Amino acid sequence: MSQLLVTEAELHAYVDGFLSEVRQREVEAYLAERPEELARVQAYRAQNEDLRALFQPVLDEPVPSRLTSGLQSWMQTYGRYAAGLLLAVAGGIGGWMLHAATQSNTMLAQLNTSPVPLKVSTLARQAAVAHSVYSPDARRPVEVSAEQEDQLVTWLSKRTGSPMRPPKLGKLGYELIGGRLLPGESGPVAQFMYQNALQQRLTLYVSTDQAQNKDTGFRFAQEGAVNVFYWIDGKFGYALSAGIDKGELANIAHAVYEQLDKTQ
Repeated sequence: MSQLLVTEAELHAYVDGFLSEVRQREVEAYLAERPEELARVQAYRAQNEDLRALFQPVLDEPVPSRLTSGLQSWMQTYGRYAAGLLLAVAGGIGGWMLHAATQSNTMLAQLNTSPVPLKVSTLARQAAVAHSVYSPDARRPVEVSAEQEDQLVTWLSKRTGSPMRPPKLGKLGYELIGGRLLPGESGPVAQFMYQNALQQRLTLYVSTDQAQNKDTGFRFAQEGAVNVFYWIDGKFGYALSAGIDKGELANIAHAVYEQLDKTQ
């Protein structure tokens, strides 16, 4: 049986037709060896078709002119706020997936068994949700690509009010795709996205509103198939998310920490 790793988010992206052709073939091979998973995916597709059939008559109706008038100006004025609200709602919905309790983890020779502060837990949850929302996107997973890394760094640093520099993970097999700005708990946060040769993606979520958190230990959380290592360093909160093995993600988090520590 194939050992190919396929995340829950990728299964949904496969159903919705958002995967690249290469990744789609890999997922098809994965499902061909797993009848139970294939049946579940087919059930998702059947649900989509049922919903489409149910609402198609409404979708085919023309939009009343009274609703379309002024729509463009509304979008220009409020579109950005609506996008932020959408992600916030996604964060709330994604919370149900965090069924596994946040647990202590040894990393960098540190062990922390104290209760997890609320904001730290929120950091992991928001990072995992953002990863699940954007990493399956085959068309536009980032706002600014790695080809424009200098502009990306300048933009994110200006918007967050703090220096932002994506770590180099090429030696670990992951190359930077790019990044984006996201709404955080009390201000903007940055997300950097990486991808390996198998198109497996991981994201680094960087928050700058953690000054009140004195707990600096490394911690591990899990949301569905997404593993998260996160830690606090001064006002910065870092969360590395991916649908990969916990041990592999820990090694990458170690490398990220060392690079960030050298730049401070």
